Amino acid sequence: MDVRLTNEQQQLRDAAAKLADDLGPGSVADLDDQARVARLEKAVDATGFRTLRSDGASGVEVAIVAEEFARGLVDVPFLGPLLADDLRERGVQPPAGTDDPETVDLTRSLAGVVESPSALDELSEEDAGRWHALALTVTCADLVGAARGAHALACEYAKVREQYGATIGSYQAVGHLLAESLALIEGSISVLRHAAWAVDELTAAEAIEAARVAKIYCARAALTVCETSIQVHGGIGNTWECLAHIYLRRVLTTTEAWPVKLEELTIGFP
Repeated sequence: MDVRLTNEQQQLRDAAAKLADDLGPGSVADLDDQARVARLEKAVDATGFRTLRSDGASGVEVAIVAEEFARGLVDVPFLGPLLADDLRERGVQPPAGTDDPETVDLTRSLAGVVESPSALDELSEEDAGRWHALALTVTCADLVGAARGAHALACEYAKVREQYGATIGSYQAVGHLLAESLALIEGSISVLRHAAWAVDELTAAEAIEAARVAKIYCARAALTVCETSIQVHGGIGNTWECLAHIYLRRVLTTTEAWPVKLEELTIGFP
């Protein structure tokens, strides 16, 4: 597989990133700004991001958008409508989406997600497996994006927060924490890209295996990165006003969507 993004895929990333940066919440208070949410909803709907699969997008391209949306804390339904679109593309009618129950995730990233839609019973084992692989992969992308967002938040804070006459980012202890987080993110990106590629290029069983590996790695990495972000922020990181806990909440919720246990993997076992 070629891990490099094509020009078209880079343009897709840029478009998703711009939308997230322009209309995503810039503060915890913004989560309650209904006018902003309405503009975001209209923009996401107009771009066609929710119908990427029926428009011929690959698993890699779907993951690109999901990652950027999580980085920018996009707080309107995306994963649910996207997976429903994939079912329609496979010739079955998805069930009506359901709103999330009360959850720690304030961005409602899983709004409309149905983890075991009855429509899967109408598909062949191969098609149902590919849908499952895609579902796992987009949650991995959501985890990677949230980790990137939390890390960027910590880096920006470390550049401006001063202690003892110097920015905290100039101290090795803080720098090492941020560097370790970056290494975890880079590793997550690698396993995510492979899982996203596998959705369309490998057998369903192999794609599911790749997605399971990615889910385990990305979930653990994202949790560590978010906790590190809170640590770098110090006392303010434990307050409601700091966005760091919003990223953490999103990671905790997404980890529990199609959860994977280490024992489910066949790689590395006899």
